[in-house]
Amino acid sequence: MTMLPRPLTRLTDATLADGRRVDVEITGDTVTGVHPAGTLRENASATDPAGHLDLDGFLLVTAPAEPHAHLDKALSWDLIEPPMGDLGLAIDSWKRYSAEMTTEGIADRARRQALAMLQNGTTAIRCHVDLLQGDDPMRGVRALARVREELRDLVDIELVALAGPTVPDQHVLDALDLGVDLVGGAPHLADDPDTDLRRLLALADLRAVGVDIHTDESLDGAVTLLALAEVVRDWPEGRPATAGHCVRLGTLDPESRDAVIREVVRSDVGIVTLPITNLYLQGWGHAVATPRGLTAVRELLDAGVRLGAGADNVRDPFNPVGRSDALETASLLVTAGHLTLDEAYAAVSAGARSVMRLPEAGVAVGARAELLAVRGGSLSEVVAEASADRFVVHAGRLVAQSSVTRQIAAPAVSPVDALTETR
Repeated sequence: MTMLPRPLTRLTDATLADGRRVDVEITGDTVTGVHPAGTLRENASATDPAGHLDLDGFLLVTAPAEPHAHLDKALSWDLIEPPMGDLGLAIDSWKRYSAEMTTEGIADRARRQALAMLQNGTTAIRCHVDLLQGDDPMRGVRALARVREELRDLVDIELVALAGPTVPDQHVLDALDLGVDLVGGAPHLADDPDTDLRRLLALADLRAVGVDIHTDESLDGAVTLLALAEVVRDWPEGRPATAGHCVRLGTLDPESRDAVIREVVRSDVGIVTLPITNLYLQGWGHAVATPRGLTAVRELLDAGVRLGAGADNVRDPFNPVGRSDALETASLLVTAGHLTLDEAYAAVSAGARSVMRLPEAGVAVGARAELLAVRGGSLSEVVAEASADRFVVHAGRLVAQSSVTRQIAAPAVSPVDALTETR
C-alpha cells in the first residue's frame, strides 16, 4: 500500500450526487478539470500511477468541515462517568473533571478525536477550547495549539477561545496571544447575557478578530442573537461572526423568529446548528411532546443565511454518543430537521465551509480539492448507510483511506428455492 499522504492528479469513474459519472483532474490543491467518465482513464495509470485513484463504485462529494467541535472535551465520557442529563448537569461534571486535566491528557484525546474525524472525511475543524479554572488556565489552549501544529498537513484546525461568564478579559487576550483565532463564549449562562455578549464582542473588536458565540442554548429565556447581529453589523467585511446552537430561535413565535432572522441576514452572521448534542441536552424537563431542541433550520435556509451543521460534542458529558462522522449529522438533519438530503449534506460541507469563511471546495474547476469518496451509488445511500469504505482528499492529497472486509454466512436455502417452496 502506498504511504500517505499521497498527491493525486487524476480521479476516474466517480459518481456525483447529481448522478453524473466523471473524471477529475487535480493540480496541486486545486481541481483543474471535470470531464465525462472515461476521458482520463486510459492514460491516468500509465502516466502517473501514484497520482491516480479509481473511484468506480464510489460517490464523490465535497469533504465535510466541522464548524463547531470541542476536541478538548472529546472522548472523556468513560473517564468522567457523568450522569446523563441536561446542560447544567453536563457543565457541572465537566468543571469537576477539567480542574485536574493536564496539557498532555487534553492533547492526547484531541489528537485521537481529530484523526477519527479525518478518517471519516472531515478536512477542516473549528474547535472551541475552554479557558480553564485554576493556576494554569491556558493548558487547554497550549494542548490544542500543539495538536493543530502536529496535524497541519492533514487537516485545517481553527481555534476559538471559549470564555465563560467568569473568565477574566485578560485570559481571553492571553489565549489570542498564544495563537487562538477567534473569541467565543456562552453569554446565555451569565446573569446578564446581554452584558457578557457585548464584553466578548468588544474584546474581539479590540484585537480585530472574529467571534463564534454559543448563542441562546435553551428552549426559553433570553434572545441574544439579535444583539449579536446588531453589534457586528459595522464590522469590516470578511471578519467572521458566527452564532452556534441558537436553540431559542427555534422556539420563538413566527413573527419574532422572522424578525431576528432578518437582522441575521443584514449582518451576514453565520449560524451553526448542532443536532446530535442539542437533541441530547434539550427537553429533559418535557415528559410529553419533548421539543427537538434545534434552531430554525428551514427558515434560516430559506432566508439565505449562511448555515453550517456540526456534531459539537462527541462522547463527553455533553453528548455520550457520536461516530465522529459528518454523515451522522446529515442524517439527523433529515430526520429531526426535515431538510432534504441535498440540503443536509450541504450544511455539513459547503455550508460549514461558508460559515468558517474557507475557500470554495468540491468537484468544480477552480475549487479547492477537499473531497470525500464514499462507497455508494447515490447521496441517499451514502447518508443512510455511511459505508466505512472511504477515500479522503485534503489539499489535493490522499490523507486517509478505509476499507471494510465482510464475511456473511450463506443462507441455508437459496432465494429461488425458498420462493418455490412457498408456492
